[in-house]
Amino acid sequence: MVHQIVRELLDRNRDHTDSLPAGHFDAVQTRQEPVIVSVCCSDSRVSQGGMFDVREPGYLFTSSNIGNQTGDEYEGEAVVDGNLMFPIHYTGTKVVAVVGHTRCGAVTAAYRWASEGEEVDQPGVRKRVEQLLPIVEDGLGSDRIDADAEPAAVIDQLVEYNVERQVSFLLDHADLPDDISVYGFVYDFHGVYGDVAGRTYAVNVDGETAPSAIRDQIPEGYEEFVQSLLDTA
Repeated sequence: MVHQIVRELLDRNRDHTDSLPAGHFDAVQTRQEPVIVSVCCSDSRVSQGGMFDVREPGYLFTSSNIGNQTGDEYEGEAVVDGNLMFPIHYTGTKVVAVVGHTRCGAVTAAYRWASEGEEVDQPGVRKRVEQLLPIVEDGLGSDRIDADAEPAAVIDQLVEYNVERQVSFLLDHADLPDDISVYGFVYDFHGVYGDVAGRTYAVNVDGETAPSAIRDQIPEGYEEFVQSLLDTA
């Protein structure tokens, strides 16, 4: 079984290399200048390059973890995750995209912990879920989430709420330069926000969450890409 998986990987890599045009890496072999860094949930169903149809190398710097979290801990202090700070400080990247997704497993685990006392035992996973716990608890106690809805609907609301909080953490942190723009998206493959499977919906622009205000800030013709489960204005 293991050998078969390795064969599949190598077959996929051969297909990848066969599809590349000549000189595909010429412009980025000695340096990279990605225009955007994204942090997304490390879910196998959510491809960062795929959702934005990124085919060229050097455009998108990708970071992922469960729950698309933007912070980490260093010497007892809350810091911006180094996977985000690296391109900002070393490659001149000026835009951050925080991308959550519908029915996120990490948010689900934090929700079950908060609502049912179902703790996570595995230490590495527990650390990450535990970081989401106060966000989920805060969301459930707010008037922006319908905590009495069906669990799946509550989780989807919490996914967006978590994106909002991750964006806020970045914008409020002293380590993030003032000239960095931060956008929040939710990748929807469950038909929660609309009927286009795999669409990324804009839910936050530099801390602004009202859909009407976000639509005023995006290019004309993309209004349908702006939806919210938390704000309707």
